[in-house]
Amino acid sequence: MSYPQLLTPEEKLADAKKLLSLPRTVVICGSTRFMTEMNEADLRETKVGKIVAKPGCDMKSPHEFGSGPVEAEALKVQLGELHQAKIRLADEVLVVGDYIGNSTRAEIAYARSLGKPVRFTHPEADPDA
Repeated sequence: MSYPQLLTPEEKLADAKKLLSLPRTVVICGSTRFMTEMNEADLRETKVGKIVAKPGCDMKSPHEFGSGPVEAEALKVQLGELHQAKIRLADEVLVVGDYIGNSTRAEIAYARSLGKPVRFTHPEADPDA
């Protein structure tokens, strides 16, 4: 007697997106020094009908979050985990900017390990090109 193959969580998510007729989802990655460019990319991607996720907090700008070094480091870890969740949820990744730092490089590697297509606003910045 054969049993049906169980779906992976990723396959279940893809099926649910199809059943709900959801548009493609793109997550924007890159250094937060490119927040202006990320906002422009958000507008372009939204205009063509995609759901967009991007960093919601710029740790390089002053704000009340993470006022001390311990709090700032904890927030950075939390935001990194949140961004990885956005990558898992997305159908594709758009990397903004001509500079790829360690965090963005790790996000690109993570997305590719999940089989997510990765696009670049500056293709020459692709660390694997």
